[in-house]
Amino acid sequence: MRLAGKVAVVTGGGSGFGEGIANLFAREGARVVVADIDEAKATGVAQAIEQQGGQARAVRADVSKGSDVEAMREVALAAFGDVGIVVNNAGTTHRNKPILDITEDEFDRVQAVNVKSLYWTARHFIPHFRQRGGGVFVNIASTAAIRPRPGLVWYNASKGAVVTASKAMAAELGPDNIRVNCVNPVIGATGLLEQFMGKPDTPENRASFLATIPMGRMSTPADIAAACLYLASDEAAFVTGTCLEVDGGRCV
Repeated sequence: MRLAGKVAVVTGGGSGFGEGIANLFAREGARVVVADIDEAKATGVAQAIEQQGGQARAVRADVSKGSDVEAMREVALAAFGDVGIVVNNAGTTHRNKPILDITEDEFDRVQAVNVKSLYWTARHFIPHFRQRGGGVFVNIASTAAIRPRPGLVWYNASKGAVVTASKAMAAELGPDNIRVNCVNPVIGATGLLEQFMGKPDTPENRASFLATIPMGRMSTPADIAAACLYLASDEAAFVTGTCLEVDGGRCV
């Protein structure tokens, strides 16, 4: 098992990519804290992991709030006595629409969830990582960070910030044996799909988007989880500051 003996916190773990990451990490031996703003969804994922013989705890957390992130850390330490991996997966978007149609509230929420969450996990987990002699952050960014398209300007910008912050964190925290990497998914069939597309999720609308992906399909939770598993594992012990595109060639 590639994560045997490790403890991982996965934000946004109640559905979509986060659920896939939490499940794979548990199958690979990690004890997993499933954090999500929807407590019922987090609990469902954690219970499913335990029913399959894994170890998991659920916690409700709004990652844009420092007090929630601190509480998330405390739940992990109380349950498992350690945290060595944090996957910053929780994210949101504004609907795909012209830049001047984005409200201030929409802008603020996207930046708070996608960017400020990294600030809070850094503040609340770096001291613990330093104390234990190292740790791993895996941050879920997006192909939107490196191939931005019209209609998602402020979402694109938030994910660009995730990439830049991750590289800067890697450079600063390397001497502490703290690794920081990104995974860049292309669009997936998650709860945010229609917002990303800015139009109804019909076969015709999907087809027009899939035509831009050389491998002809969306990313799946299994795709993203596999990339996160590698970056979180000891196999990537000398890998930091990278952004791994999991996009079927979208960014080529």
